[in-house]
Amino acid sequence: MSFAALVPDMAPGKPGKSTGASENPSVTLFREYLRIDTVHPKPDYDAAVRFLERVGTDLGLACQKVEVCQGRVVLILTWQGTNPRLRSILLNSHTDVVPVFEEHWTYPPFEAVKDSQGNIYARGAQDMKCVSIQYLEAIRRLKTEGKSFARTIHLTFVPDEEVGGHKGMEMFVQRPEFKALNVGFAMDEGLASPSDTFSVFYGERSPWWIKVKCMGSPGHGSRFISNTAAEKMHKVINSFLAFRESEKQRLKSDSRLTLGDVTSLNMTMLEGGVSFNVVPSEMAASFDIRIPPTVDLKAFEEQVATWCRGAGDGVTYEFHQKCMDQHITSTEESDPWWKAFSGVCRDMKLQLKLEIFPAATDSRYIRAAGHPAIGFSPMNRTPVLLHDHNEFLNEQVFLRGIEIYACLLTALASVPPLPAER
Repeated sequence: MSFAALVPDMAPGKPGKSTGASENPSVTLFREYLRIDTVHPKPDYDAAVRFLERVGTDLGLACQKVEVCQGRVVLILTWQGTNPRLRSILLNSHTDVVPVFEEHWTYPPFEAVKDSQGNIYARGAQDMKCVSIQYLEAIRRLKTEGKSFARTIHLTFVPDEEVGGHKGMEMFVQRPEFKALNVGFAMDEGLASPSDTFSVFYGERSPWWIKVKCMGSPGHGSRFISNTAAEKMHKVINSFLAFRESEKQRLKSDSRLTLGDVTSLNMTMLEGGVSFNVVPSEMAASFDIRIPPTVDLKAFEEQVATWCRGAGDGVTYEFHQKCMDQHITSTEESDPWWKAFSGVCRDMKLQLKLEIFPAATDSRYIRAAGHPAIGFSPMNRTPVLLHDHNEFLNEQVFLRGIEIYACLLTALASVPPLPAER
């Protein structure tokens, strides 16, 4: 059967057998991991770490646990290379998943039901428990084949990515245990692709969360009060949303652009007022802004300041998140890491689409620490369902991903010594 014949249908099929003698053991392991409830706000990290540690021990990988803060453990599994002096390959994935609204799901989101078409439904099926198991099963395949490589391969399983990574990868990259990994090149999560192409992310937009506060004259709701907070807020919102519309039109009018190439801006919270008949003295609006690496961040902040000044006196802004890192990973064929990655994809006839990731992943912390990182989840011909209802991944797409990772690891862990390593 050709791979084209294995394209998953969008519509749910009938439930298949929960497991069976014919199910691939890699799929069974994937479904077992999906059943571990690591959903926020109370993820069962201990159960996830025990499960992954068990799999790692079974594969003969060295295990290390690093508690970056109370209750937040990073698990490191290591396949030692034959030349430990060389920089290593890092395979990163996060163990947590986002909340669900069960009433909108066809199947229970933590039962990993597989339907008659081989679609596996669960929170984390795409984001990103699939990748964690694909890494492990690719290593199982390579070890079974008797392979060994010069470069060491580390797998890191980190907590709290879905809530910003502040008590996960952000803290971990500052620790001596991370520095001891001697990372040369990292892979992390990407996105599914509905088309034949595979999305590859070499950078990310910088997330800025800005809260604008407007102070004004209070008074009775029956009067025309001058200089009100609401009038100032009206000007602020108009300025912000006019910019939003211009970026939206820029994306729409240029087919070469992807979402990661433009600045997205959304007003996500609005606060103010105490009663119907009282003109409030203060109002606040919160904005989620994602800025591509091509934008001058200093100039953009000045634009924000100009919008606020233009709304009148007593208008201020504060950052609740301000990412200033704009590192991108080289995709030039002269780069040895990219040459190894892209060479495998050419040999396997995988069509790649290079993009800036539109949201944020833990890759930004790895890049900020000075290491090249690629976001890649081998899921083509698959609807993008991360954080959505009825998140699923087809078992054949999942298994094909293991094959892809096995080939990528073979190439990356065999990159010859670089000038700095000689």
